[in-house]
Amino acid sequence: MTPKQQIKHIVKWINTYAKSAKINTLVVGISGGIDSSVVSALCAETGLKTIVVQMPIRQNKKLDNRSSMQAGWLLDRYKDTVTHMSMDLTKVFDAFEKNLIPYCRENEDEQRVDLAFANSRARLRMMTLYQIAQSHGGIVVGTGNRVEDFGVGFFTKYGDGGVDISPIGDCLKTAVWDMGREFGLPQEIIDAPPTDGLWSDDRTDEDQLGMTYPELELAMTQAETNSGVDNKTQKENLKKYRDIRSRNLHKMLPIPVCTIPKDAK
Repeated sequence: MTPKQQIKHIVKWINTYAKSAKINTLVVGISGGIDSSVVSALCAETGLKTIVVQMPIRQNKKLDNRSSMQAGWLLDRYKDTVTHMSMDLTKVFDAFEKNLIPYCRENEDEQRVDLAFANSRARLRMMTLYQIAQSHGGIVVGTGNRVEDFGVGFFTKYGDGGVDISPIGDCLKTAVWDMGREFGLPQEIIDAPPTDGLWSDDRTDEDQLGMTYPELELAMTQAETNSGVDNKTQKENLKKYRDIRSRNLHKMLPIPVCTIPKDAK
């Protein structure tokens, strides 16, 4: 499919789901990144009421500025469809962290604790989106792509992974960039290094994963098709991909359930 065809297909899919579920409001968290920019544009294209929510938490100023840019771009083009909400959750998170730190820092690995708090930011945002969605009789629309959600599991369990529908969950990251260009999104958003925005510094997805998205996509394809690698770098990347996927597989699989034998006594 061309990017234009993909957009048309996804918009139709969202509308079909919304009609079957009898909902007319879509809620999307926006970060100023390519994924949330494309998803919010796809939602707006449906003609359904689309609420885009900006939720900075100790946010890097550059990221927050891109979120505002994203909201402005949407409001310019879909003023009859899009509603923008902006709420700084920093004070809420500060209170959460203050109360939890005494129970987390004691005899714990510092890096592990910091990661847990980063994931708590995503879960706080998820709660905010669901509060808004339920209050407006809507649903929360996910912004994860196929590489993140079904390849390496690069998302927060019950955070940005907690959604009702996933419009780009079968799209590679490069395909999302292509749709962004087709929409005519601001070049700054298209060119911005992907980041989950859960940290107060400038760390990117590549910093955390150790691979670029094109490298991840190639490794994912090689793993799924069991195809060979062409060189040492690809071999190393395939191993990295499998290691990351193995660590995060619990996010992508159904919750394990202990089944009780029917004839148990």
